[in-house]
Amino acid sequence: MSKHVKPLFAAALIALAAPLSAQVGSLSDGSIMEGQAAAPAAKPGEEVSSEKIGAWDLQCAKTGPEPRPCRMYQLLTDSEDTPVIEMTMYRLPEGAPAAAGATFVAPLNTLLTAQLAVAIDGVLVQRVPFTLCYEAGCVARMFMSPIEVQAFQNGKSSTVSLVPALAPDQVVSVEMKLDGLKASFEKANPVNQ
Repeated sequence: MSKHVKPLFAAALIALAAPLSAQVGSLSDGSIMEGQAAAPAAKPGEEVSSEKIGAWDLQCAKTGPEPRPCRMYQLLTDSEDTPVIEMTMYRLPEGAPAAAGATFVAPLNTLLTAQLAVAIDGVLVQRVPFTLCYEAGCVARMFMSPIEVQAFQNGKSSTVSLVPALAPDQVVSVEMKLDGLKASFEKANPVNQ
């Protein structure tokens, strides 16, 4: 990134850090639906459990009908530990059209037409279009086949990349840590869509 654009992009990311860490809107809890803005996820002390498994925070509903849905959460940061992208992954039940889904929340100053790029071990898995933006950021939703889930679980590294609107000739890539993903995924109850 150029020396003039990087401070602007960093300032925008820092401004988003508090709202992003406070809100984990996702399809898994119904807080992001097509055409709707995201609602804040459960706040500390509400009826959601939290268990750290490797780099993932497995968050499961404590109340409601069994099996209670779970989601796997990770805040993706840059090399300076600045929050860049919020990610929530969830299992889908057997027989669903996909094995898993993921919701990404990127900064508002992201170039939406460039889409989000997700790679495993240096190989592009999917380009994910953005579906909506709200006050905490822009949302991209990805559905994964069983083969893609297995690739994430067995992968050594994964990156998520976006293009800043202020520097459309630049790409910002952050690491999605895969440590603990397989164990989290196996422990998570599926989300009924």
